Amino acid sequence: MPDLLTHALAAYTLAVGLSVRYQWLTPPYVTVAMMGAFIPDLTKIRLLVPSWQLEAWLGLPFDWGALHTVGGTLVSVLIGVAVVRRTDRRRVFGPLAVGASSHLVLDSLLAFPAGRMKFVLWPLTTYRPVFDGLFLSTDRWPVVVAAGLAASACYLRYYRGSPDA
Repeated sequence: MPDLLTHALAAYTLAVGLSVRYQWLTPPYVTVAMMGAFIPDLTKIRLLVPSWQLEAWLGLPFDWGALHTVGGTLVSVLIGVAVVRRTDRRRVFGPLAVGASSHLVLDSLLAFPAGRMKFVLWPLTTYRPVFDGLFLSTDRWPVVVAAGLAASACYLRYYRGSPDA
């Protein structure tokens, strides 16, 4: 699953980069950002519990695919914030949102046969721009690039960075 690792490494790189500016963004919060990168892929739960089955149980219209949109991701981030201690909620929101947003941005760069961008902008818009994409989810080179960037960020921040780090 190269795309899942790519999402985690991209969130790590962003969070480590932000930790230079925000001193409170310590390694545990960097991990929270990496966890946030997995939020949109919660749609994979549909492999265990299909949308139609959950719809029948709830008696309400339901689709796991909504979790892979801006609106569904925001709701999921807010749920994640609600389950932590009250004193940590503000600091958990930022890294979770950064990780989830990086996932959506990377997924919007995927190439699809239809030649249109993935449907991620709901509820802001239902428009899917024409975009050929930069890579496939099965390509190996994005994970190599992400690993290189993550290693560079780690080296620059923790090994070559400020002495107080």
